[in-house]
Amino acid sequence: MSLLGPFHVELEGREVVPTAPKLRQVLSLLAINVDRVVSSEQLIEELWGERPPSSATTTLQTYVYQLRKLYRLGSGTRAARSGGDAPALSTSPTGYVLMLASDAVDATSFVRLADRARAELDAGSLEPAVDTLRAALRLWRGPALAEVATGPLLRAATVWLEEQRRGLTLQRIDADLALRRHHELIGELTAMVAQQPTDESLQSRLMLALYRAGRRLDALRVYQQAREVLADELGLEPMPELQRVHQAVLVADPAIDEDFPACRAGTTVRGAAEPPDQLPPDVARLVGRRQQVTEVSAPLAAADRGAAPVVVVAGPPGSGKTALCVHVAHKLRGRYPDGLLYARMIDDEGRPLEPADVLGSFLRAAGYAAAAIPGPLDERSSLFRRWSAGRRVLVVLDDVAGAEQIGALLPTGLSCGTLIAARRRFSDPAVAVTVHLGPLACADAYRLLAHILGEERVNRQMAAAHDLVELCEGLPMALREAAAHLELKPHWPIARQVRRARSGEDRGGRPATPEGVHRSLRRTLRLGGGGVRGG
Repeated sequence: MSLLGPFHVELEGREVVPTAPKLRQVLSLLAINVDRVVSSEQLIEELWGERPPSSATTTLQTYVYQLRKLYRLGSGTRAARSGGDAPALSTSPTGYVLMLASDAVDATSFVRLADRARAELDAGSLEPAVDTLRAALRLWRGPALAEVATGPLLRAATVWLEEQRRGLTLQRIDADLALRRHHELIGELTAMVAQQPTDESLQSRLMLALYRAGRRLDALRVYQQAREVLADELGLEPMPELQRVHQAVLVADPAIDEDFPACRAGTTVRGAAEPPDQLPPDVARLVGRRQQVTEVSAPLAAADRGAAPVVVVAGPPGSGKTALCVHVAHKLRGRYPDGLLYARMIDDEGRPLEPADVLGSFLRAAGYAAAAIPGPLDERSSLFRRWSAGRRVLVVLDDVAGAEQIGALLPTGLSCGTLIAARRRFSDPAVAVTVHLGPLACADAYRLLAHILGEERVNRQMAAAHDLVELCEGLPMALREAAAHLELKPHWPIARQVRRARSGEDRGGRPATPEGVHRSLRRTLRLGGGGVRGG
């Protein structure tokens, strides 16, 4: 089956392509996820977007039946599949999976060859890597998924594939340059620059090839033309990469005859050795939350799961939701080796962030070039789902304002998970577990103070410590801030900090709750409420 160009399917030596556009969509989405479950929800989203008809599920089942009949594909459950590499379109509890031989889909072969080429490049095996890269790129016969009507998921897949193609092309050119094949590259790069005159990565490589071939004046002309095109069409100056190559050509820098750094930008998508990690540092010690850690960790650590788990930790300002979520994420790091993504969903003024902006951050962390990230929210979400589908990624969303913020940010792979810190309980079908976080028990609050101030100091002033715990309402954030202030004043009795807090002396007459909790409370009030519903 060919997806890297005009849509093409062969059955027993003859071309068999569905004529109905939606059948092509279903088959393409299944094929691009070959041997992976595509949920019914994903298929419905691809076919009808956000407004599916009431008959969507029945119609989808009809399409699957038609595909099975057209290509004589077996059905049944995935576990019941037999016959080795015999093609099958099997059912699963959540959707469908197209099972084909490993080389039956050109897109799958392309990704496999791309992975092999990157491994060869990492090992320094340039000539085998170039051969592998050329084999991968020869699979392309035109734009990906040509002649297929695309919905949000297939559009995201197309962007991903095209970006992979571009990245491999640059890697292959860089490898050829490293092998001193600059003469052979000049014609190819000249044609590519003519087609994409604002692509500075291509311009810099053409300049390098021309210079190494002894054509310094031609290399300088390329820069001048690139600068004029960028100014006329975009109103921009060349980026530093292109300027560095220009400067090196001008001064005949000897380094330009070697592996020049400005031209090593081959891969645009992060390799498997560099999974994104956006987690804040773990807390040094989490006091009094052992049971909640267990409750939150259990669904995220479970091996047998029917869907990617979404766990919500809800609690009032200052209750330690962020610390708990970050601690659990660090604890489960080994179960999510492909990425740990983190976002705070409100700004410092308490305004909710747009999911599209957060997705942009996630996709950049995943290694996508800015030019490859689409603008609309639905397309960014689809690209993120595509990226996460075959990976083990944990997403941590902090300070979530409501259910409307999370839908586009949930990873789709069964091995993924989402952990949410929220100030209010909220209802959403995706949420598997909600864990409520309240104030610390008195004994745990004393332990927290003793951890910061020392047991002896707290035990000697137990009555004042009790007053401080009461004043802070057992909230970990308030207790930590009050204790941190006392830690800097070892000669102060705890009672002095209690008096100062009650009088508002250290905050110019403002209420006594420590300042960090004040900021948190103000953000909550801006979001439309003063606490956790039901808490």
